[in-house]
Amino acid sequence: MSMLAVFLGRLFIAVIFIVSGINKLIHVSDTSAMISAAGLPGGLAIPTGLFELIAGLCIALGIATRLVSVLLAGFVLLTILFFHRDFADPMQAMAAIKNLAIAGGLLCLFGYGHTRWSYDALRQRRRDELALHDAELRAARTETAGETVVVEKRPFWRR
Repeated sequence: MSMLAVFLGRLFIAVIFIVSGINKLIHVSDTSAMISAAGLPGGLAIPTGLFELIAGLCIALGIATRLVSVLLAGFVLLTILFFHRDFADPMQAMAAIKNLAIAGGLLCLFGYGHTRWSYDALRQRRRDELALHDAELRAARTETAGETVVVEKRPFWRR
């Protein structure tokens, strides 16, 4: 049951970034104006939208989940720093707290990044299966060849 919760949580967090990235890419001029108003280069609109979209898809599919979740947590915390730093305004304060909660969820995802129903877990299972298969092949070859392990006897100072 907890794996289902982690999976659904991963999808819910991913939706935030996928939708936000698509909106940034659709409304590039508005995004550029908002970024410029914060004192950052307006040319960051397209890279930011692409980053959010691709990172959201990676989180949803479970591709490099731990790395992407840390990058997104940093991104969200920087968003608080640049866009929601006026805590006197209740709307800005609420947006900052919301982003802080999202960063917390991403850090939890970092902790539980290799869960079932993800590409990362599938890849790890495949690596484990290959390692087990290779070990079984080596053992079988040793048995069929009748080989014995010869320990080389050398003086202790040459070991």
